[in-house]
Amino acid sequence: MNLPSDNDFFGWVFLILHKYGAIFLHGAGVTLQLALVGTLIGCVIGLLVGVLRTLPIRKNANLFAKIGHGLLQFILAAYIEIFRGTPMIVQAMVVYFGSMQLFKMDMSPMFAGFFVVSINTGAYMAETVRGGIGSIDIGQTEGAKAIGMSHWQAMAYVVMPQTLRNILPQIGNNLIINIKDTSVLNVIQVTELYFSGNSAAGAFMRYFEVFFIICIIYFIMTFTCSRLLRWIEHKIDGSSYYSLVKSDMMADPTGHNPVHLGGEKI
Repeated sequence: MNLPSDNDFFGWVFLILHKYGAIFLHGAGVTLQLALVGTLIGCVIGLLVGVLRTLPIRKNANLFAKIGHGLLQFILAAYIEIFRGTPMIVQAMVVYFGSMQLFKMDMSPMFAGFFVVSINTGAYMAETVRGGIGSIDIGQTEGAKAIGMSHWQAMAYVVMPQTLRNILPQIGNNLIINIKDTSVLNVIQVTELYFSGNSAAGAFMRYFEVFFIICIIYFIMTFTCSRLLRWIEHKIDGSSYYSLVKSDMMADPTGHNPVHLGGEKI
């Protein structure tokens, strides 16, 4: 095999792509899988923790209820602070090697990767959800409770649909961050994109060319996800043009004599 000259940058790029392109694609697939699944599970964890952190306690609650509520809030706050306050690379080492040493669990690197990305994302999403809930006017919650809804019903039917729309950009940010941050999982032998690139770079000792390719692949993944999430946001917003109702069919129970309201296009 004839190798390009040392100064032939694009020659080396094409050679490395030809020889290791399939490995790079496999690594990119693993990276996307970790990021997508981890972000999805993390969002579920964050939603649950965020709602639990807003759970009120009645003033006339008994002592055990107050102690249980305080203990729950302490545990949730500790979870958030620990996983937001430590690097994901350290969390991966603790989870993967700690599970072996302390619990004799033979955890696969991929399972450990999914677990770490999920709980790390959940900690960030919990605070995002709590802030999103706080951004909804308190009058809506009070109105829901005034018509007989419980706290959970008010959250499910009134507050959370609006909160999810407000925090959608942050969910997208977490997905893009996870696509990049999964690179740290190479320390527990997860064969994601960075791990694949590092292996290929050692074959020819051409680190610049290899990681130039890896950089382009990461950019394509993050840019595509960013555009897709923008499109979803646009669809959720709906059309900028709408028509007001021109008649009220319910004004006449028979529906034969609707009352015309004179609606117009906005």
